[in-house]
Amino acid sequence: MAENSKLADTLNELTLFVNDRIEGYKTAAHETKDPQNQAYYQQLVQQSEQFVSELNGFAKAAGGDAESSTTLKGKFYRGFMDAKALVTNRSEASILDSNIYGEEWAIKAYAEALESSELTGAARQAVERQHQTSQETLRKLQQLKGIASVG
Repeated sequence: MAENSKLADTLNELTLFVNDRIEGYKTAAHETKDPQNQAYYQQLVQQSEQFVSELNGFAKAAGGDAESSTTLKGKFYRGFMDAKALVTNRSEASILDSNIYGEEWAIKAYAEALESSELTGAARQAVERQHQTSQETLRKLQQLKGIASVG
């Protein structure tokens, strides 16, 4: 049972970061003036919500609870970015910078979760798949940032 508890804790910890991801992309979708970027950010919100649903399902199966909160660090960061937005008028480049930072943070959380020996089977496969998707998202955001910097 202790292993299941540790597994649930690992999954809940990761879910906090994915919930941060949801909040960050909701903010980006609201603030961007680019319709294509807005659609992409909304797609990332939906993708992240699916990730959370999947992680919470595995956490419950391991005897834990579903996690719906965000990290304290994420709350502070969003507050900082809101203040920064007042100064920068929320340029596309600054929105992308925020998203890139957030995605790098999520990737680190996935890597830490994958270090857990309790994470096995279908739960591990799901976390590996989400980690891979997060890395692909980071690459796309970096490409968009390159385009925004040129444009």
